[in-house]
Amino acid sequence: MISKPNSKFLIRSFVLLVGCLGMLLSSCAHLPLGTTVTDGVYQHRTVHNSDGIGKFYLGREIAQVMGHRGAFWLERPSREWEERPSQLVEALNLRPTDVVADIGAGTGFFSFRLSPLVPEGKVLAVDIQPEMLDIITFLKHEDQINNVEPVLGNVTNPNLPAAGVDLVMMVDAYHEFEYPREMMEEIVRSLKPNGRVVLAEYRGENPFIPIKGLHKMTQRQVRKEMQAVGLVWQETKDLPQQHLMVFRKDER
Repeated sequence: MISKPNSKFLIRSFVLLVGCLGMLLSSCAHLPLGTTVTDGVYQHRTVHNSDGIGKFYLGREIAQVMGHRGAFWLERPSREWEERPSQLVEALNLRPTDVVADIGAGTGFFSFRLSPLVPEGKVLAVDIQPEMLDIITFLKHEDQINNVEPVLGNVTNPNLPAAGVDLVMMVDAYHEFEYPREMMEEIVRSLKPNGRVVLAEYRGENPFIPIKGLHKMTQRQVRKEMQAVGLVWQETKDLPQQHLMVFRKDER
């Protein structure tokens, strides 16, 4: 036999629900639909792209991070003819003694391609996901590569040596930085005199490149964000799907 609900219980529950709802509405009463909160550097919006994190920097929404479970995509066989990574590596014009930081190294796809070009230097393979660094460490030992050094960074700091890096490279990674201003300020501090920052990003100007919108960037947007931390644009080289943009620190 099912008993009828107690009327006093229902009334009390209703009053409690209305009270809680009222408190919620009153706390948000000063904010319009699609809340935007600014903390000085970033904006946080309640209405945003489902592929983003609701955080905006200089007008751009930051994309969600591709987790380590997507590692296979970084190593897909089609990547060479789709993106020409060998062309990207060649365009860096590395010297044998260079210290290179590969930020967002993932599985080490580029780190291990850079390694032979800097036999007297080294590659700092930086990632914030320990699982990715485990993959790099395994491959490093498997292939007996001595000049690739896995580095665990965090969302605000890549943990690079101050004034110790000749070139910092970010391939399809920068647009996912949760704290791009802080990360780039630390990267600038890590540069040696005349050090370079190189970004490869899918071309946001081209709607036909089959990549989600937030995972592409226009050259104009990249230059604006690099200028904000004192980097000066030097040149842009176009790959099949990406801009390869080179910056140097403003030494004035």
